[in-house]
Amino acid sequence: MDLQLRFFATFREAVGQKTLDHEFEDGATVGEILRTLESKYDGLEGQLLDDQGDLQPNLNILKNGREVLHMDGTETVMADGDTLSIFPPVAGGA
Repeated sequence: MDLQLRFFATFREAVGQKTLDHEFEDGATVGEILRTLESKYDGLEGQLLDDQGDLQPNLNILKNGREVLHMDGTETVMADGDTLSIFPPVAGGA
């Protein structure tokens, strides 16, 4: 299946582009996709998933604009044509 992956802020820098079209096996989960990305891009290694395979704290991962934590988390199944948006933790303000 073909997915569109969208990266923001420091993750965009790690990947080298804002949007990436990537092919995955049918029925791939968010966790499997994030593991693949961590292994493919050095700048993402350890940034997306913790040692137990859960999302790192304060990440925002959206499937078609909806937060995956409100679905099945890392077990959320992706489908052909879906978009996965990956936002790093945001902090700061005055």
